[in-house]
Amino acid sequence: MEKLQLPLDSTPTPEKGNKVLLFLKRITITEKLLNMYGVTFLLGICLTLGFLTGKFGPAPGILILAPFIGIPIVTAVVAYPRFGIVVLLVMAFFLFVLMRLGVPFPAGTLMDALQALLLLGFFINQKSNPDWKMFKDPLSIVILIWIGYNVLQVANPASESRMAWLYTIRSMAVVMTMYFVFMYQIKTISFLKFIIKLWLGLALFSALYAFKQEHIGFFGFESANFNDPEIIGLLFINGHWRVFSIFSDPVAFAYNMAISILLCIGLMFGPISATKKKILGAMVIFFFMNMLYSGTRGAYVLVPVALVLLAILNFNRRIMIFSAVAGFMLAFIISIPTSNQTLYRFQSAFKPSDDASFNVRKNNQKRIQPYIQSHPMGGGLGATGVWGQRFAPHSFLASFPPDSGYVRVAVELGWLGLIIFCTFMFLVLKTGVENFYKIKDPFLKSIALSMLLIAFALNIGNYPQEAFVQFPTSIYFYMVVAIINVAPKLDKQQSAEEITKNEPQFI
Repeated sequence: MEKLQLPLDSTPTPEKGNKVLLFLKRITITEKLLNMYGVTFLLGICLTLGFLTGKFGPAPGILILAPFIGIPIVTAVVAYPRFGIVVLLVMAFFLFVLMRLGVPFPAGTLMDALQALLLLGFFINQKSNPDWKMFKDPLSIVILIWIGYNVLQVANPASESRMAWLYTIRSMAVVMTMYFVFMYQIKTISFLKFIIKLWLGLALFSALYAFKQEHIGFFGFESANFNDPEIIGLLFINGHWRVFSIFSDPVAFAYNMAISILLCIGLMFGPISATKKKILGAMVIFFFMNMLYSGTRGAYVLVPVALVLLAILNFNRRIMIFSAVAGFMLAFIISIPTSNQTLYRFQSAFKPSDDASFNVRKNNQKRIQPYIQSHPMGGGLGATGVWGQRFAPHSFLASFPPDSGYVRVAVELGWLGLIIFCTFMFLVLKTGVENFYKIKDPFLKSIALSMLLIAFALNIGNYPQEAFVQFPTSIYFYMVVAIINVAPKLDKQQSAEEITKNEPQFI
C-alpha cells in the first residue's frame, strides 16, 4: 500500500499565494507605473479629482491630495529644520494670498502648526546636539520672561475674555519662540546667505506684485471685498487706491518694503562687486517707489530715520557728505508744492501736527493714560481690536483703537508689560551696536549693519502702527534679532577657519 505523505512546508508558493503581490510589485516598483496599468490608474485618479473639483469645488481634491503632500512635508520640517525655516519664511509672505484665493483650510492655523513642528524639531535636535547656552544670554532671558508674562495673562483679573487671550498669545508670545529656532539652526554663513537671498527674492516679488496692482489693477479675488465701506475707507484715499501687494493690508506691505530697503542698503556696505551694488541700488529705488504707492505715512519716516543711525555708525567724510546731500534732497521733497496725491501723502508724514488722524491718536492715548496707570497688568491680552470686539464687545477696551504697538502693550499688558517689552527692544539695539563694532568679517559686518537698521526702524515704526504682530514681519523680526545675536559666533567660526587654513602644514 502506498504511504500517504503530508507536505510539511505549508508556505504558499509564488504560483499559489503571491501572484497578486508579485504582479503589483512588478507594475509599481520594477516598472514604476510605466505601463498600461499605471497609465489607467493615474488617469482614473485625474478624472476622479477633476469630477469632484467640478462638482464640489477644490475642497475634495485638496483633502485627497493632502496626505500625500502633507505627511512628507511634516516629516521634512521636523527632520530637516532648515527646510522648515525656508517653508516658514515663504509661507509668511504668501499666507494672505492663499486666504484671498479661498483655500479651504485655516491658513493661520497652518502657520501655528509650522511653528510647532519647528519647535518639536528644535527639542529633538537639542537632545542629540545640546546647545543650552543660547538660553543664558540677556536677550534670551528677557524673551523667556516676556513669554512667561504673556502666559500669566490668562489669570489676569482685569481680563474680560480668556478666548481673546488664546487667540492673541500666538502673535504676542508664541511667534517669539522662533527666535530660539533661528538661533540654533543658523550655524553657517552659507545658510545665512541663502536666507538673505530668499528674503530679497520674496521682497522683489511682492514689489513687482504691488507695481502690477498700481499700474494694471487688482485681480478679481482681491477686489471681491471692495464693496465693504470699511475696506473702501481704508484703501481708497483722495481718489487713489492704496496697494497692499500679497499682504494683509497696505501697512504690512509698506513696512516690509521699508525693511527691505534697509536690508539692501546695509548689504551695499559689504564686500560685493560694483554690479551687485548697482542691482541693490536699483532695488532700493523700486522698493521705495512701491512703498509710496501703499500710502502708509508711518512707513515713510522709517528709512530716513534709520539712515541717521547709519551715518552715526559709519561716521566718516564720505558718509557725512552723503548724509548732507540726502538731507537736503529730503527737505526739498517735503517742502515742494505738489498736486500729486502720493507725494502729498509722503510730505504729510513729516508734518504730523497737520495730520488730523495723528491728532486723534494723540487724544486717544491721552484719554487711556489713567487706565494704564491704574492697571499694572493691563486689561488682558486681546482686550482691544478685533478680538476684543469679538469676545468682549461690551467691555471698556473693546472700542479703544490702540493704533500703536507700544500703546497696545501698555493697555493690554499694563505698565509692567511695557517695561519688559522696552527692556527687550533696548537689549536688541544695544547688542546690535556692540556686535557691529565687534565683528571683523566684512560680509558679516554688512549683515549685522542691515539687521541693526531693520530692528531700529521697526522699533520706531511700532509707535505709529503695530509693527510686530502681522505676517511676515512678525516672523522676520525675530529672525533679525537671532541674526544679530548669532553673527559674532559665525565671525569667530570664520576667523578660526582662516587661521587653520593659513597655518603651515607639517608632514
